Amino acid sequence: MARRRQAVTIKHVAADAGVSLQTVSRVINREPSVRPEMQERVQASIDKLGYVPSIAAQRMSGSRSYLILALNDRERTIGDWTARQGSDWVDQMLLGGMLKCAEHGYRMIIELVDTHNDHVEREINAALVALQPDGIILTPPHSDDPLITGLLDERGIPFARIGSMGNGCGIPLIMGDEGAARLATDHLLGLGHTRIGFITGAQGYELSKWRAAGWRAAMADAGLAIEGLCEEGDFTFASGLSAARKLLAREPRATAIVASNDQMALAAIDAATEVGLTVPQDLSVVSFDNTPIAMFNEPALTAIDQPIAATVARAVELIIAANRGGELPTAPEVVEADIILRKSTAPVTRE
Repeated sequence: MARRRQAVTIKHVAADAGVSLQTVSRVINREPSVRPEMQERVQASIDKLGYVPSIAAQRMSGSRSYLILALNDRERTIGDWTARQGSDWVDQMLLGGMLKCAEHGYRMIIELVDTHNDHVEREINAALVALQPDGIILTPPHSDDPLITGLLDERGIPFARIGSMGNGCGIPLIMGDEGAARLATDHLLGLGHTRIGFITGAQGYELSKWRAAGWRAAMADAGLAIEGLCEEGDFTFASGLSAARKLLAREPRATAIVASNDQMALAAIDAATEVGLTVPQDLSVVSFDNTPIAMFNEPALTAIDQPIAATVARAVELIIAANRGGELPTAPEVVEADIILRKSTAPVTRE
């Protein structure tokens, strides 16, 4: 029976190079205090032995943990996973965050925290003690929760706030929601639509307000009235169905709808079918998020493509810069969204 090969550890590298464990750790972490000849000596042993640095080895050189913790809303995330309806928010976070972390020798971990939990402070404190992260990435609605942001600010932990203006603490990053809603509305205006309805997202999310504001601004710029053209949703299919039914029941009815996520856009298509309308011949629909269901629906959805991966990657860069004493942005950084044109939009045929 073949003997299992012993794993190479930092101790083996230190012994081979004839240096201390701390010196090896400083080389692994690219500390500027290491002399070039020592860097080459230790790196030669690393290459010879095939050593792969662990987080434990990285931590030996100082107080850094080389972990970045991303906090997502537990209820909504588990709901998306359980429903298996194609939401890939977490996948996109991992794509952007994990790859960027790997470039810098970091690791990213995702934790789920209840938005409305009375014990949210205890949950976060437990995660901070257990993981000792070098930084936190907050996603909506946590990014606008004053209890969470206040706690992190008090602890002096660098944190990025995705979908938030910042309000004086944290690193704010915005996915261009207001501009993206303008983009969606302008696309429909360019197709000749003037009765463009809008279905909002949940009111607990700042981005819901920004998307509605972008639609209103685009309509105002075109000199068009919006009375009776906005209905509230909460990102669920059921809320989108209710909102779309109201928009399509009014006369003159909307000839196009911008929905604040893919689920509500699909609901708008169902509502249209209920009253004998065809998409896009009788009703054009634009959605937000561009999750997989947008591509595979029939008709495929014209959608605002949210730059989740790029935004999380940028958040990682800024947190690492903060840990290295770098200069942080004083104003929110905007990672612009794009629109993907598919079959759910067409020139207006009725006004």
